[in-house]
Amino acid sequence: DELIFVGMGLSGGSLYFLAENTALIYTQATNVSLICASAPLITAFFSCLFLHKKLPRPFWVGSAVAMTGVSLVILNGNFILKLNPSGDLLAFVAICCWSVYCLLLKRLRHHYHSLYITRNLFFYGLLTLMPYFFLHEPLDISLEVLQLPTVWSNLLFLGVVASAFCYVMWNMAMKEIGVVTTNCYLYFSPPVTLVTAAVVLPERITVFILFGAGLILTGLWIAGRRT
Repeated sequence: DELIFVGMGLSGGSLYFLAENTALIYTQATNVSLICASAPLITAFFSCLFLHKKLPRPFWVGSAVAMTGVSLVILNGNFILKLNPSGDLLAFVAICCWSVYCLLLKRLRHHYHSLYITRNLFFYGLLTLMPYFFLHEPLDISLEVLQLPTVWSNLLFLGVVASAFCYVMWNMAMKEIGVVTTNCYLYFSPPVTLVTAAVVLPERITVFILFGAGLILTGLWIAGRRT
């Protein structure tokens, strides 16, 4: 089991974040968002390939509809994409790593508490991330910068809420409703982000966003139907 935890820390921790964040250096954020939005499909494909799980046709149809809605939300009327093989490939690697993490989690989700799983995930994630900083990009931390309220408050939010709390909730959700179903809810991420941006920033909600959100809801309904 400890080796599985190491694999989870490597796939869902260090490699996933390194690949996704590095991809943003070489390609557009829109490309990364669209590729990352395919996580449910990649996870479902891996489940069929490695776990020999058969998924009904409505799942694939619903996923295609939801993915179309995600594309409309992310592109938001701007249908010009600039492909960059290096960055796009890194984004795809990140999603593959995430899918592997979910499949590894499936093996342990009923044997350990979600808090224990999350603790081990971050421990091995940080442990396998250290060589990258020491060999490729040495740490250069300024204590003056860390003392700024904006910096430490943002780091606190990213560490406690966006990382630890969300991973615990994710692990609990997978324990209750399974790997493929939980990943399907990732389709909600783009519309929720844009609605939040409209309230906080504020950004404008267009007809493309509304239509895309409708397709996402329709796709999830189709994919969730029992045969």
